[in-house]
Amino acid sequence: MDGKPTQQQSPRALAWKRFRSNKLGMISCGFVLLWAFLALFAYLIIPDKTPNANRQILEISTKKPGFEVDMLMIPKENPSPKTPFFQFLFNGRPDDVIYLPFDSIHVDAQATTVYLYQSEESVNQRTEIIDNQELIQVGPSAGSGTFAFDSDEEADAYIRSHCVKHRKFLLGTDQFGRDFLSRLVLGSRISLCVGFIAVLLSLMIGIVMGSLGGFFRGKVDDAVVWFINVVWSIPTLLLVIAITFALGKGIAQVFIAVGLTMWVEVARIVRGQILSIRETTFVEAGRALGFKDLRIIFRHILPNILNPIIVVSAANFASAILLEAGLSFLGIGVQPPMPSWGSMIKENYAFIILDAAYLAILPGIAIMLLVLAFMLIGNALREALDVKN
Repeated sequence: MDGKPTQQQSPRALAWKRFRSNKLGMISCGFVLLWAFLALFAYLIIPDKTPNANRQILEISTKKPGFEVDMLMIPKENPSPKTPFFQFLFNGRPDDVIYLPFDSIHVDAQATTVYLYQSEESVNQRTEIIDNQELIQVGPSAGSGTFAFDSDEEADAYIRSHCVKHRKFLLGTDQFGRDFLSRLVLGSRISLCVGFIAVLLSLMIGIVMGSLGGFFRGKVDDAVVWFINVVWSIPTLLLVIAITFALGKGIAQVFIAVGLTMWVEVARIVRGQILSIRETTFVEAGRALGFKDLRIIFRHILPNILNPIIVVSAANFASAILLEAGLSFLGIGVQPPMPSWGSMIKENYAFIILDAAYLAILPGIAIMLLVLAFMLIGNALREALDVKN
């Protein structure tokens, strides 16, 4: 004994220490945080910064990962107004130029001849002639009005340095010529948002219903249990489909539909926990002091039963991601052109038997890994919050 008093750690500190010792739980937590970061700042990271990463270039559709091509940037006649930063952060910004992929170009002082990109060699090479006065709206001479080049070499140097962009598609392109990496990263927003909002709705409804039934018992409890059993008896996916059809298609409807079907398990857990502690000393003391029932429930009982609620919320997060993916695959969830992992699988599942199976496999792997991460987090939380450990 060194005479120093032993400082007892709080239950929260002990739980966090046990959670940190779980390697799978920490790796899963880091994986989820990484996807959350990518989803939040997607438009600052992805190559295609247009709304919904929907820049379609049909000439380069279904190209393999690592595909590279040169593109000529042609200004649009009516460019979009400048997008505020926060609007860009959440919605992206429209392109001010048209991207024209090409095999080669020939530039003289007056015009640029573009030999358009073609994936296979052909005798008839398609060409397009573009006036240089149109192209100078890209680069330092933009807005200068009429501008004349003194020589072919000067025009060639200007066009190649300011109007030509080399693009590399790390994960290739889909059937519409859109950057697949951009849509894959942006699709994580839907999965994480649906999971977060669905869990929030399920907690709000489940805690209220479970608290009412467990605390007041009697006829109130009988009505709550009857309603829980009715909802529990309906297959979850069928119930979500029915709610979606009733509310209509769209992202908001998916949030509500998934959230309204996941509260039952929360309510059952809350009800069971409250039934087990409603006759304990601290609850009786609250009644003796004249506290109102709602104060006893929300200020004294619920803080003592948070552990199982946190664990089930992690599992519900994973279930919500799977439900959203299933709805989008069936065509009644997120609507095009908004990217969603489920809709990306639907759009590209025919390529599984062709030479571009990755278009459907990669979103499936993303769903699998994210769901697995939440399940591992749930297991780690259950072990960390277990008071018997």
